[in-house]
Amino acid sequence: MNNKKVVILGGGTGLSTLLKGLKLFPLDITAVVSVSDDGRSTGRLREEFNTIAVGDIRQVITALSETEPLIEKLMNYRFKTTSDLNGHPVGNLILTALSNITGNMSDGIESLSKVFNLKGKVLPLTEDNVVLAAVMSDNSKVIGEHNITACPKTIKKVYYKEKASTNPLVLEEIKNADLIILSMGSLYTSVIPNLLNDDMKKALKTSKAKIMYVCNLVTQPGETDNYKASDHIKVLNKYLGKRKVDIILVNDGKIPRDYVKKYHNEEQKDVIEFDKENLKKLGLSIIHNNYIDTGENVLRHKIDKLSLDIYAYLIK
Repeated sequence: MNNKKVVILGGGTGLSTLLKGLKLFPLDITAVVSVSDDGRSTGRLREEFNTIAVGDIRQVITALSETEPLIEKLMNYRFKTTSDLNGHPVGNLILTALSNITGNMSDGIESLSKVFNLKGKVLPLTEDNVVLAAVMSDNSKVIGEHNITACPKTIKKVYYKEKASTNPLVLEEIKNADLIILSMGSLYTSVIPNLLNDDMKKALKTSKAKIMYVCNLVTQPGETDNYKASDHIKVLNKYLGKRKVDIILVNDGKIPRDYVKKYHNEEQKDVIEFDKENLKKLGLSIIHNNYIDTGENVLRHKIDKLSLDIYAYLIK
């Protein structure tokens, strides 16, 4: 029997964290990475080489890699020097070089995937050098993902500065998917950028796969302040167009009070309320469990439990 085909849309830490759990199960995994990041090393490389963002791609590749732990350390190693190399992770430079050698990022990733023995495919959302923009609560416009994240105003909507096309390989994966997952992570700057292109919306509309959203544990300042679980779904549904989110995975565990206080005071992040009745009104299937992990004094999803619930849904 063929493994179920899962396509996960996201970016950054949220996507790579989810993949570390899902790769342990017999699944056909494709990770689609939003490529609008323009901060730090990624931003410098984009400006110098006119390339798409590579930082999130690097994280996803290392998450799916089945090679020695030393390889992950190598890919994430940042140079500390007074030269132009300062702050660049090795993996970002390798991906940029491979993109130039092969002619595009998708082929560059594929060649690297063979070396790293990836437990799945990694695809950039687009090969276009996209720039994310946002309209804020006061109708002012902010250009660039880094500037959007840094802006203290509330986001009203995000869009691409220029029209972009979705990677044809991504559209093919969506067409053949058994389940499409919108990963936890920054809602407006990691997840929604995957939903902005017209060809992607069309592919999602015609796909027979269910769409699942893995809800964050806490809010993100400037993006989802005061959002409950249902608010995330309402926003995603707006960008999905005629398609809607079919399933939500959401935490129902109680976060320890000291962590609630710490995240509120130090990072301006608050616990996302599991508002079950509001979610029911949206016509969703709801999968809820205690997904809280406070290991290493950091609040995160208990990824093995989360991944098991996703797998159990797929094979039921």
